[in-house]
Amino acid sequence: MRKSKKIILIVVVLAVAAAVAAILVWRLHIWHPHLSVIRGAVIRHDADVSKELPIAGVVVTGTRGTMTANGRTDASGYFELRFPEPIWPGQTVDLTFRDDDYEPLDMDLKMAYRSTMRRLVIAAMEPIPQPARTESGGPLTIVSNIRIRYTVHSQQADNIGSVVKTFQVVNRGDIPCRRQAPCSPDGEWKATSDSVKLDAGQDNEFRNVRASCIAGPCPFTRIDSSGFTQGGRMITASALNWSDTTTFLVEAEVFHTALASSVRQSYPVMYDRAFNFTLPESKEGLSIEADVNGQPMIFPLGPELYLSWATCTSRTAGDEKKSTVYRCEMKPGYRF
Repeated sequence: MRKSKKIILIVVVLAVAAAVAAILVWRLHIWHPHLSVIRGAVIRHDADVSKELPIAGVVVTGTRGTMTANGRTDASGYFELRFPEPIWPGQTVDLTFRDDDYEPLDMDLKMAYRSTMRRLVIAAMEPIPQPARTESGGPLTIVSNIRIRYTVHSQQADNIGSVVKTFQVVNRGDIPCRRQAPCSPDGEWKATSDSVKLDAGQDNEFRNVRASCIAGPCPFTRIDSSGFTQGGRMITASALNWSDTTTFLVEAEVFHTALASSVRQSYPVMYDRAFNFTLPESKEGLSIEADVNGQPMIFPLGPELYLSWATCTSRTAGDEKKSTVYRCEMKPGYRF
């Protein structure tokens, strides 16, 4: 009896150990490496949500026990901290955010009982109060009627004409095929196949290509359109004829493709002493047009984004077209 009890006890212990091991394996599989990554964004705190701008260059530090992860926000305010080991649900991570222009921010982040891949940390930092602006004593320079001007290059196709071409497929009808290709589709009659090739020329292409039988016993013909349905610079029209000689007509429109430039203009959105605008990735020759004290002027905005009357920054947007987001803030001595 005692021996059987020992055996049962051993079996129970082994079963419990196996269950604990399974739970640990499951826990590692489910939570690791998800709980080793913390992602978030840092923004400027403001009662007006339209002024909660992303902050770039913020030093972000995460600490859990002896583990530490460091990061820095990008132009969109995004940061990512990767820890060398998992942080389990229920544990707390100490986050610090530091930037010279903002008040220090500390956060205690308690890990939830779910994947941190679905949790985003939003840190709103208070700007350090700046001393009141002291103007030089002269009148303020008024900047008004701001416009954004840029150039976009794109491929443009213009219809420059059309082409008409005829060709014949010579054959003698009512002759059995006797398995000597080419034959009619049903394999009964002797047939002939012929084609015509057309070249649209350099930087040109054919579009809207049509081919048809216009003379002879057309019911006993078949046109192969695989060589021209997609258009292009070179096209081939083929026909199969299993009766007497037939005539075919090929028609197409010719388009010339060239690089075209167009100047475009847009208007920024203004908040307080700053204005914002976005431009497509293909933009070139960016400049800002504005009236300065009533006089119209043009300010080229080169790679350094320099303006005499405003400080500008840019960042890439998160869309597929990779547009660029610009923000310019007025310098002291200027106002809208």
